[in-house]
Amino acid sequence: MSRGGPRRRAWGAALRRYAAFFLVMAFLITCCMMLFVSRLQDAMGFAFTRAQLSRAARLTFGNVLLLSLLCTAADAVRRRLLVERPVRQIVQAAQRITRGDFSVRIPPLGAPGQEGFDVIAEAFNTLAAELSGMETLRSDFIANVSHELKTPLAVLQNYGTLLQQPGLSPARRQEYARAVTDTARRLAELVTNILRLNKLENQQIYPDTATYDLGEQLCACLLGFEDAWEEKGLEIETDVQDGVLVHADAELLGLVWNNLFSNAVKFTGPGGRIGLTLRTDGPDAVVEVRDTGCGMPPEVGRHIFEKFYQGDASRATQGNGLGLALVRRVMDIVGGEITVSSEVGRGSRFTVTLRREPDEAPRLETAGP
Repeated sequence: MSRGGPRRRAWGAALRRYAAFFLVMAFLITCCMMLFVSRLQDAMGFAFTRAQLSRAARLTFGNVLLLSLLCTAADAVRRRLLVERPVRQIVQAAQRITRGDFSVRIPPLGAPGQEGFDVIAEAFNTLAAELSGMETLRSDFIANVSHELKTPLAVLQNYGTLLQQPGLSPARRQEYARAVTDTARRLAELVTNILRLNKLENQQIYPDTATYDLGEQLCACLLGFEDAWEEKGLEIETDVQDGVLVHADAELLGLVWNNLFSNAVKFTGPGGRIGLTLRTDGPDAVVEVRDTGCGMPPEVGRHIFEKFYQGDASRATQGNGLGLALVRRVMDIVGGEITVSSEVGRGSRFTVTLRREPDEAPRLETAGP
């Protein structure tokens, strides 16, 4: 593309600015000079000659030309330093974004009186961070899914092949169809949890916090597993202190309680016991979820919050190793703590500690599930 067009436009814009300054200066200086001469003649009691006025007019015209040129030059420098350079940096950063470089950030741009560019830069940097998080989410999702989906997809393929066999009895057909349905459900849960975890890890937006009754939320989440615990004949023990209010994201904390209750029901044998305790400890709210299930050795306990880690291989088909990773990530976001104590054959106890009122309103990293 020829560069003559942009250069001609730049010269044209400079000439238009010069003409504008010239007209403004000519008008202002002419008015000032006419007022000055009129007042001077009245005060001194004499009139200027035509030759004197002509010389004064030429001198004034020269001053107008010079001042217009100086104002145009000063305006050009101002525009280059305070407008064109910040705009060029923003455009270059946007071009890098379009090429897939989401690490680009714009430093503070504004000078006194030009703070608006800093607002634009901050908004741009927030956008770049969000796009970077989404790109990481996409790449992590692809990497994790490509690894973790192999087994359920193989199961679906195998049972799909078996269902195509001629002369298959109704009982066998129902058994294989149930296996396909269960595997598809676990597959859907796996994808959902991967997306949730990657969003929590990579996106940076404010959580939706509010003050609410933590005891009511815990009881509601626990009742959501009523059918499961009744089917296994589990005994439920609760000791929930009334009126414990927390200021947090209820949806995020709901992920924590649902995962802890789900694991307690999953790993507790028929006739076992699950306990829930809520109490206050100074400025904190303390939640304990305990069970009399299979428990786990210390070496397993050190890894249970890692993605895709499943300490009990015999129960691996019941989950996908992402629930406790989600729990740990939510705890990092809300500024809480979670610990676990467990003993093989005697069960596990998860303890969650939350500040009831935030110290301040920090910028947190979450997108909500």
